[in-house]
Amino acid sequence: MKLLLDENLSRRLLPLLHSAFPNSAHVVEKELLRSSDLDIWNFAKANGFAIATKDDDFISLAQRHGAPPIVIRLEFGNASNETTAQRLISIAPEIDRIADASGTAVIRLF
Repeated sequence: MKLLLDENLSRRLLPLLHSAFPNSAHVVEKELLRSSDLDIWNFAKANGFAIATKDDDFISLAQRHGAPPIVIRLEFGNASNETTAQRLISIAPEIDRIADASGTAVIRLF
């Protein structure tokens, strides 16, 4: 699974995530900075990304539209890029499992 990092996450996470989430991207790289959440959602869906975010608005979209895409809601406070990457990498198998199933749209990472 590849991740699309929302603008509230650092682009510096990408190299740290590469081994577990190859071909991941940041919204800036995809020219989606300041785009609406719905535009980001539609891009992620059309291009096979899971959305990693700290934004609650994507949970509303997931409840309304279901999966795909999967939304990974980071619900822990400020953390270093290394810690954030480690926490995402630790749930990579769960993300892959959910991506292969239907109906689940949100993973909350505390």
